[in-house]
Amino acid sequence: MSEHRPPTIDPAAAARWAQRPQTASAWLHEEVARRMEQRLDWIVRQPQSLLHWEPVRGGLQAQGLLARRYPGVRAMVSAAVADERQRAQQAAARPWWHPARWRAALGAAPAPIPAELLWANMSLHMAADPQALIRRWHEALAVDGFLMFSCFGPDTLRELRRLYQALGWPAPAHEYTDMHDWGDMLVAAGFAEPVMDMERIELTFETPQRLLQELRELGRNLHPARPPGLRGRGWLRQLQEALQGLADPAQQGRLKLSFEVIYGHAFKPPRRLAVAAETTLSLDEMRATLRRPQEPRA
Repeated sequence: MSEHRPPTIDPAAAARWAQRPQTASAWLHEEVARRMEQRLDWIVRQPQSLLHWEPVRGGLQAQGLLARRYPGVRAMVSAAVADERQRAQQAAARPWWHPARWRAALGAAPAPIPAELLWANMSLHMAADPQALIRRWHEALAVDGFLMFSCFGPDTLRELRRLYQALGWPAPAHEYTDMHDWGDMLVAAGFAEPVMDMERIELTFETPQRLLQELRELGRNLHPARPPGLRGRGWLRQLQEALQGLADPAQQGRLKLSFEVIYGHAFKPPRRLAVAAETTLSLDEMRATLRRPQEPRA
């Protein structure tokens, strides 16, 4: 994969999707966020500040999960669309989400202070330039802070991709990146100790209409070769009839779709000083360097 980037994302389409206001979080995104929150059991560090990246798109319920796990944490929100930022603020005002811990700190991106935890659920696979997004995450984190993220993997929608190919249609979705490539990109952006894992989630649907509704909630097809215009009722009827081929006898004939979900976390290490005749540091970097315990010399 050239430069570790998904080769099939249309940047203009990705930009339109990023600016289109979302009114609710997709059910699958909420479920993935719940599973990702459980993975925080593996991390001993207790952050005092966190940045929730695109909460409406990634799952608003994660705000409650994180507030309960980290009582008293200073929480911030990064959302490109103002309506979504406002929706996140309104959601945080619900009593069972401990509003005192969220209301005062919620704000627009970039975060006013570096975050010790950056939580980014189900956003990376929709970025036209994922390497640039990962660099933004690195910049938003404090030294020794950590990133938790999830995204779709390349085995997502495999049944639908085979169906479209059999019909001679363009791909139903852009390609998704392998978890090993995500690990490489994290290291290239300056992260350390990336840990990646994945799981497959199978969803079943009673009708083609319900299946298509779920896909619309999850995102859009950003493939450059997608049909350029609107398709008619005849095409939709043909698609709905073809989707009956996804019926799984083991699931009482319900229509099955597979999703590969990748989870990852990584730490932001201290900056390593380059060996040069002259090195320029900011005042904050100088203070951090002087406070840091020195590694023993070999």
